[in-house]
Amino acid sequence: FIQPGMESPDSPEGNNPLEIGTTVKCLWRDDEYHKCEIIERRPAAVEGTWEYYVHYAEFNRRLDEWVIDSRIDFSSAESKDKSKGKEDAHEDIGVPENRKLTRNLKRKYEEINHVQKTGEEDSKLAQLEKEHEEITKVKNINIVELGRYEIDTWYFSPYPEEFAKCDKLYLCEFCLKYMKKKKTLSRHKLKCDLRHPPGNEIYRSGTLSVFEVDGKKNKIYCQNLCLLAKLFLDHKTLYYDVEPFLFYIMTECDARGCHIVGYFSKEKNSPDDYNLACILTLPPFQRKGYGKLLISFSYELSKKEGKVGSPEKPLSDLGLLSFRSYWTQVLLEILRKHKGNLSIKDISAMTAIKTEDIISTLQSLNLIKYWKGQHIISVTPKVIEEHLKQTAKQGTSRIEPKNLHWTPLPSGSKTKYR
Repeated sequence: FIQPGMESPDSPEGNNPLEIGTTVKCLWRDDEYHKCEIIERRPAAVEGTWEYYVHYAEFNRRLDEWVIDSRIDFSSAESKDKSKGKEDAHEDIGVPENRKLTRNLKRKYEEINHVQKTGEEDSKLAQLEKEHEEITKVKNINIVELGRYEIDTWYFSPYPEEFAKCDKLYLCEFCLKYMKKKKTLSRHKLKCDLRHPPGNEIYRSGTLSVFEVDGKKNKIYCQNLCLLAKLFLDHKTLYYDVEPFLFYIMTECDARGCHIVGYFSKEKNSPDDYNLACILTLPPFQRKGYGKLLISFSYELSKKEGKVGSPEKPLSDLGLLSFRSYWTQVLLEILRKHKGNLSIKDISAMTAIKTEDIISTLQSLNLIKYWKGQHIISVTPKVIEEHLKQTAKQGTSRIEPKNLHWTPLPSGSKTKYR
């Protein structure tokens, strides 16, 4: 990369900074210039130069970053006034047109204002979403230290103000308390007696354990977990309202304790039959099968409850990939084992996967047809084997039901607190 103080292409005279909203080309890690939008700016350490927080048109927001002005091609600058206008320019930079409001934003707004849904309320909800985006547009913490890992963060997280301006946060890997200094963490470790998440261990297989943590009984831990998760989830809005949720923490255990690798949360009472509200595998443990294990676990709980389940929508891009991969593997194995006629309802009863998710997955594989008002599974053993060869490359991660020690509360219970 170009070093601070070096000339960038056509640097502006008089050190006038670029306006927020300007589209420009910026040198990226592949040594190529990519189109981006200036989201924020600040004076740099070198006098007379500026740093810019940019969002790349081609990439997810997780790659937004602060760049020195010497990485910018100023000759490519195009102000927002010259482009299609602020609203359209923002859409061009990769904000999906059909982005949906998360359930928590909707619920929070409706609870505060006691509203019924109308066109006007939709407009107000959209405004709420816009305000949320404005607040969270610039990443506030760049690195977290968790156990033996230093992790680069992806997104803004609403840590209290005194912590939110730290470039790096130090977290206790067992209680998830956050601190500004390494020495504070060292002192905390001497006092913290937790060696695993503060809940019931409900699953163990080899070194893998899963703990169920109640958001009401362990409020501070769950809030700390949500703040950590927000650093890696773009549209998570639940940080402090944790009481209606159960959290399932997946850990790898050794002589020092049980170390978090990921988690999912689940509403204690979901009117929409959601079996999963939020899911995250921490970056050091991604691409190792933990995501599929967490998804598999959520469906094993649904089977124990005697229900079909589905993840809360909308899913993140990585979440959709993980679920689609899991659904594909499970459905192909079912179709291979059962040679006779199988209806979609039969498959749903066997797998606890909702019929809508089964249909969308089979459609993506071209294994289903719509005939005379019904969805008909159309597949041959050869086609199944070809698809299974593809999924085999991704590895097989599945929960062993015999190792799950968990009993759902009776369906008539008003609360689901254990």
